[in-house]
Amino acid sequence: MSKPSPEVYEQGKGMDAHNKVMREIRSEKDATYDPHEPTRVWIDEDNTPDGVYQSLTIILNTGGCRWARAGGCTMCGYVAESVEGGSVSHDALMDQIDVCLDHEASEAEEKSGLIKIYTSGSFLDEREVPAETRQGIAETFADRDRIVVESLPDFVEREKIEDFTEQGLKTDIAVGLETGTDRVRRDCVNKYFEFEQFIEASEMAEAAGAGIKAYLLMKPPFLSESEAIEDMIRSVEKCAEYAHTVSMNPCNVQRYTMVDELHFRGGYRPPWLWSVAHVLEETADADAIVVSDPVGHGSDRGPHNCGDCDDRVQRAIKDFDLRQDPSVFEQVTCDCERTWDAVVERETLYNGPLTR
Repeated sequence: MSKPSPEVYEQGKGMDAHNKVMREIRSEKDATYDPHEPTRVWIDEDNTPDGVYQSLTIILNTGGCRWARAGGCTMCGYVAESVEGGSVSHDALMDQIDVCLDHEASEAEEKSGLIKIYTSGSFLDEREVPAETRQGIAETFADRDRIVVESLPDFVEREKIEDFTEQGLKTDIAVGLETGTDRVRRDCVNKYFEFEQFIEASEMAEAAGAGIKAYLLMKPPFLSESEAIEDMIRSVEKCAEYAHTVSMNPCNVQRYTMVDELHFRGGYRPPWLWSVAHVLEETADADAIVVSDPVGHGSDRGPHNCGDCDDRVQRAIKDFDLRQDPSVFEQVTCDCERTWDAVVERETLYNGPLTR
């Protein structure tokens, strides 16, 4: 795994300070999880370079992200849902896949053409998902059209990707880049790699016959609303050169995270849904499919507006995801848009949001 530079890893400062705080926060977790059950599974629709597919999304329950065990990203609580002990056996992981197949059989009329597999860290990290399991999953879904697996850039290797491409699967590597700005990724997200490593991973994926899907984070902590909007617009445009799809994920407040601590003390507000819509409108002509999935929309801990218009704006965002037509946002209005305008214009502090 790549290492932060000595300057940002100085004891008590930078990443070292972030990691220390987050280890303390995550030590409060007391829940346990069954290694034979996936964390989550659901059926949805997704836009791909080959059109819209019914998708089966799987979040495998693994031993957890190795970066998160050091402290990890300021907003990510997924490691708190991982199995204790640092590893899950091949047989248990394949049991999880069977549970997901049973779910698909009961909830969908037909098999999903698109499979998306995530973990609390990196699917291509063999400490989380052994090579035997990766190969078994590739064989299990060989009859599908397309598969997406998530990984940090460090673990993107040609031989691992070819387990899927050699099955005839169109394969995409989803990278949690979070932002195209190295400073924001380091200081706000506490992620250790730089944009150059994302480029190297995209080149490795291309050499193996796979594509890249970039995941961005809308409004990490320590940014105002306007700064978050500007960062996302720049990041989408920058990523479009290397990824065929850019998924902008508005930050939500997850338990056992630094964002949760800030939110509890009134120092963080999730992004406005108007901000999400604005970024999608502004980047609609980017040379990539740009989508967003505001998890927890309408709640205090998720991206939200005033409460009255949240569902309507969410539906417009989902419609945009599938059709890539920015005119969908002309169909939704609300008085709170004027409040959002004032926030974007006047809010200068990250730790004192003008509205809750």
